[in-house]
Amino acid sequence: MAEIDLLRSLPKSKRNIEKRQQGKDANVVATAKQFGEMYWDGPREYGYGGYHYDGRWRSVARDIIDHYGLKSGMRVLDVGCGKGFLVKDLMLECPGLEVFGLDISLYALQKAPEELIGRLHLGSGDNLPFPDDSFDCVLSLNTIHNFKRAAAVKAISEIQRACKTNKSFVVVDSFNTPKQKETFENWVLTAEFYGYPEAWFKLFDEAGYTGDWSWTIVE
Repeated sequence: MAEIDLLRSLPKSKRNIEKRQQGKDANVVATAKQFGEMYWDGPREYGYGGYHYDGRWRSVARDIIDHYGLKSGMRVLDVGCGKGFLVKDLMLECPGLEVFGLDISLYALQKAPEELIGRLHLGSGDNLPFPDDSFDCVLSLNTIHNFKRAAAVKAISEIQRACKTNKSFVVVDSFNTPKQKETFENWVLTAEFYGYPEAWFKLFDEAGYTGDWSWTIVE
C-alpha cells in the first residue's frame, strides 16, 4: 500500500472558492447530492458546471496502465465512474483491456459515450454487484468521501474484495493544514466523510485495504 499521484497530468480545475461559499446553502447541497443533471451539467455552484468528454483522462489512463502493468484481456473496474470518460480512455490507451464502471447517478450513465453501453452499471460502491476477485485492478477517484464513514469503510472493503491483486487505487478528499481544511469546507458540496490523512489511514486499516491511495486537496 503506497501513496502515488496518478492524477498528476490532469488539468487543474478553476475554483472560485469565495463564490462557491457565498452561493452554498442547504438547497444547493441537497440538489448536488442527488448527482443528477444539476450536479453534472447545471451551474457551477451545484457541481461540475458542465462535464463533457475532452480526452483529458487519456494521460491519466496511460499512467494507470503503466503503473499497474495492465494488458489486453485484464479486467478493470472504475467505482464512481460518472459519465465513463476514464473507462473510455483506458480502453483507447490499451486495446483489449476489459474496463467496466459503476455509478450511483443514472443521469451520468445515460450521458456516457455510446460505445460504453453494456459496460457501465447503476449501483453503489458500498455494495458492488460483482463476485470476489472479479478484477485485476479497481479504481475509485473522488467517490468514497461521498459516503458516511461506516459506508465508506464498507466501500473500501468492497474494492478490496473485488480486486484479486493489490492493484487498486483510491483518491479521496483530505487536507494537511487547518487552512486547507477551511478552504475545503467552503468548497465541498457532496462529501460526507473527510479528514486529515490519519483519519483515512485508520479507515483503510479497518477496511483491510492493501491498495494505493492519493488525496484531493482543495487550494
